[in-house]
Amino acid sequence: MCGIIACTSTQEVRPLLLNGLRHLEYRGYDSAGLAVLTTSGHLEVHKKIGRVDSLAAHLPSSPPPAHLGISHTRWATHGEPSDSNAHPHLDQSGLLALVHNGTIENHADLKSQLLAAGHHFLSETDTEVLAHLVGQHYDASSASGPDRLTDSLRLALASVKGTFALAVIHRDLPDIIVGTRRGSPLVLGLGRNQHLLASDAAALLPHTRKVIFLNDLDITTISPDNFSIASLGPHTASWHISDLDLAPDAASRGHFPHFMLKEIHEQPLAISRSLHRRLDHDNASAHLDQLGLSPASLHHIDRVRIIGCGSALYAGMTGARMIESTAFLPADTEIAGEFRSLNRPLGNHSLVITVSQSGETADSLAALREARRKGALTLALTNHPSSSLAREADATLELLAGPEIGVAATKSFVSQLSAFALLALALGRLRHLPHHSGLELIHALEQLPSQIDSILAQSHSIAAIAARFASSHGMLFLGRGLLFPIALEGALKMKEISYIHAAGFAASELKHGVIALIDPHTPSVCLCPDDSLLSKNIGTIHEIKARRGPVIAITSNPNPEIDSLADAVIRIPATLDLLQPILHTIPLQLLAYHTALALGRDIDKPRNLAKSVTVD
Repeated sequence: MCGIIACTSTQEVRPLLLNGLRHLEYRGYDSAGLAVLTTSGHLEVHKKIGRVDSLAAHLPSSPPPAHLGISHTRWATHGEPSDSNAHPHLDQSGLLALVHNGTIENHADLKSQLLAAGHHFLSETDTEVLAHLVGQHYDASSASGPDRLTDSLRLALASVKGTFALAVIHRDLPDIIVGTRRGSPLVLGLGRNQHLLASDAAALLPHTRKVIFLNDLDITTISPDNFSIASLGPHTASWHISDLDLAPDAASRGHFPHFMLKEIHEQPLAISRSLHRRLDHDNASAHLDQLGLSPASLHHIDRVRIIGCGSALYAGMTGARMIESTAFLPADTEIAGEFRSLNRPLGNHSLVITVSQSGETADSLAALREARRKGALTLALTNHPSSSLAREADATLELLAGPEIGVAATKSFVSQLSAFALLALALGRLRHLPHHSGLELIHALEQLPSQIDSILAQSHSIAAIAARFASSHGMLFLGRGLLFPIALEGALKMKEISYIHAAGFAASELKHGVIALIDPHTPSVCLCPDDSLLSKNIGTIHEIKARRGPVIAITSNPNPEIDSLADAVIRIPATLDLLQPILHTIPLQLLAYHTALALGRDIDKPRNLAKSVTVD
């Protein structure tokens, strides 16, 4: 959601800024812009609705040299997508430019004050208000040099309510960029004869692997050959340099047409990474020593509450069922955005698990902070160990999925499920799970990568099924028990990238209202594992077919009744009940992908969506 890349260098920066914006396109956006300060002292601003390529085409063909600049991809919050609402925004003087991720909650009050002071605005955004506010303090300041911009930013933000990651430049400071953050990520990149700021470390990969993940209220001043970090708060800033552990081609599609398909095919490797060195065969358990939680603290947990948004929430719902079935420990889930508005009781023996691929999801971070305030033990499940979520939680279980560029979660979701399986195994063995059952689960986990490969080999046949039903006006996804959350996730995937109206339900709810939606044009995707509930799932299919509803069945062992009833069958390998959610997820991802492909959708950049939701 929105992206920032800024650079001060001894070299031309426009190509670097455009390339950086392209690395941030996966986050979701509707317009792009940049501001550069030319070596002749001119502040040059270009903004364009649409993709980064539209911005690039809008730039002059032979521009004057520029060694300093800021750029941005915008996901609209205040004001519709338009050239005027795109970032960067200028202050009243036209000499200061600013890019901003986040939301300024009191922008209306601030704007009223600025209007009364004679300011004129060219956009509907909260960000332009912030630019004018910083510029007002700059113009009133008696300081000189970089301190003047830093102090102006500090004074302006003292009256701001909300979240921000931002970068600011001024025409009078030809090699200086000032950046800061609160509630939205910002990374400082340390390069050769240049320093950079970005909202995502992936945008820095082509230029440096040395980075500093800024903390909330850090403020940094950078020039080509120097940087400083201070704090907007009462404490001294603390920071350290990290090495990015990402492959150079991490943000490349390779031979795949879309990142989503590439990442679906990377899931066997993601599962293998998640399991590597974490399976404890001797004790039939999982090595989770790196969590920083002692077996004693885990043993004393009397309740688990799992918090997330979207796909992370559905992974948490599955994880809660896994934990309850193995550890006999009460576990439930809560939508992160609802958790902080409800007075949920938590005790010292509650474990709150917050799930977020990015570790920067605004609602999830707020929920984590509320859980900590109430004295609960907190655990982060995230793909980014340097994220805000990981830094603020008591412990972190890293997903190890590798970079995920596609907006729709695929390998991160499956990695979340495998992490919950490991956690359920460890908690189960601390309580009542027998040794032989623990070993059985370990052996089943080890088979997952090859089993997923066998499902991926069916991609062409799943594409044919998708083509048959791509013209449907709606789809239903039905599952029971552990597979109910997977039905919700399957429906979400279909909605996200195909734009078909899709809804997930517990199959047991079919007769309680859902059955009114069944008609010949609304296919039902039925998750039918060969388990103790198989006969009930077959009964559900009978009820759908009696009302002339098409059925796509996903099941494991051949079943003559399912084969004769269903319009299409996708076969997956058999596994333990606890791991059925992982294997059932793969064909649902492929079904959504191929449906979107058949409809000509922009799969990696679905409309209105953002990869990292860093605003409320």
